Amino acid sequence: METRARYALIGAFVLACILAGFGFVYWITNSGGIGARAVYAIRFEQPVSGVLPGASVLFNGVRVGAVSSIGLDPAQPKHVTAIISVDPTTPIRADTQVDIAFQGLTGAPAVALRGGAADAPKLAAKAGEPPLLVAGADVGRSLTEAARETLRRVDTVIDENAKPLNTTIEGAAAFADMLGKNSKRVEGLLGGLENLIGTGKKETPPTFDLMAASVPGLDRPMAAQVVVGEVSAVLVFDTQRILTRTAAGTFVPLTDAQWSDNLPRLVQAKLVQSFENAQQLAEVSRPIEQLTPQFRLEIGIRAFQIVPEPQPHAAVELTARLVSDKGSVTAAKLFSASAPAKSAMPADAVDALNRAFAQVAEATVRWTAGAVAENAPDGRKKDL
Repeated sequence: METRARYALIGAFVLACILAGFGFVYWITNSGGIGARAVYAIRFEQPVSGVLPGASVLFNGVRVGAVSSIGLDPAQPKHVTAIISVDPTTPIRADTQVDIAFQGLTGAPAVALRGGAADAPKLAAKAGEPPLLVAGADVGRSLTEAARETLRRVDTVIDENAKPLNTTIEGAAAFADMLGKNSKRVEGLLGGLENLIGTGKKETPPTFDLMAASVPGLDRPMAAQVVVGEVSAVLVFDTQRILTRTAAGTFVPLTDAQWSDNLPRLVQAKLVQSFENAQQLAEVSRPIEQLTPQFRLEIGIRAFQIVPEPQPHAAVELTARLVSDKGSVTAAKLFSASAPAKSAMPADAVDALNRAFAQVAEATVRWTAGAVAENAPDGRKKDL
């Protein structure tokens, strides 16, 4: 009997310790921990479904406290008042904005505060009451409620314009039927207009491709993954046209030549191919959802044209930034190359641009491999 009593006493003590531990964790999580806290009241003028005592309070995305209590205002049935307890160093001012945010996969609601101006006055508190923040009129309204209201408005617009819409549809159907019956006449009329104003069918200019670099001499492949992001370029380079730049600084396209794709997409594809030719990294590709790379290579086009004077030559200039999976820029560099052209004719111009791009692509691959080696998690370094 004494043994059983001793075991029961030990079991009760262990159970009490476990419950006390859970209670302490709950208190730390929901009450904000040990130390002084600042108390504020928040008034919502919309329903705030899901916000319960213990919900997180965020300031600019950082958790600073928790909701202590939430209840209705007897004097104003539409109002909901929440009491929050936050870190006293939180810079809450009179212009601080209140919103409802949803966290994580579970979508747990939280009170989100956004800071205002640094010189805004502090909140004034009435005697015996905490300082009051007033949420905006739309705060707390769910996406479902907004969608329902939008659908109601659309339905009202359709009801009010049902007759004009029906008349318009009937007119479009009659017009389409008329065009179908007179299609040959309409085709002949359009052909005559094209011949009259000189916009008839034109032959597609010859299409040229950009060549990837071979990048010889690299060894000791690494297990790093690199994604070559979308190549950025100003509007003048976002085209299939092969450009020349005059002495006045204007860009003029070659009339009888074009690239096989828009230049930024073409540069991206050929850089990926250049990395593959080097066989230096475990995987290099364009951005895809399934791949979480260690590094992302961001490329920008600064120059990609033929300069005809004083001697025809190709000018290629690319910027490169290597960004880690944490979003920090680990390295950045500008690459440029020039190659002489026999003439400004399309074939000679494309040949010169290919040679200049090959130099830039090879330098980019070597620089990227070296930067990855220096910043890879295993700390490997290479002489390239």
